[in-house]
Amino acid sequence: MLVREVMSTVVLTIGPAHTLRQAAALMSARRVGAAVVYDPDAGGIGILTERDVLVSVGRGQDPDTERAHGHTTTDVVFATPTWTVEEAAGAMAHGGFRHLIVLDGGEPVGIVSVRDIIRRWAPARSPHNSPVVTA
Repeated sequence: MLVREVMSTVVLTIGPAHTLRQAAALMSARRVGAAVVYDPDAGGIGILTERDVLVSVGRGQDPDTERAHGHTTTDVVFATPTWTVEEAAGAMAHGGFRHLIVLDGGEPVGIVSVRDIIRRWAPARSPHNSPVVTA
């Protein structure tokens, strides 16, 4: 199975000057866990994840003044649509991250997450074999 078969083609791209609140609102509205941060002045593409926002807020930083560029991972591993899902999972496990930006011809065409991979590898659950969760 290839990355192109499991990746999300919803790619949210933001600029480095977006506040963390703006980034979080955009990620929430599009129901994605990461945004591609395009910064032509800094030389390219980075990623801002929901965890980056959470860590900042947890440190007491103000999401209305903190900018994406200060929380963006720029040392990014990129996948291609023709990588296997196993290659993507291996890169994530080795690097300790949960999202891969998928590039085709140098342009972001998708993002593959651990969740995307699990959805393809795990068998579909029917109502009859779902675990019961009580609060």
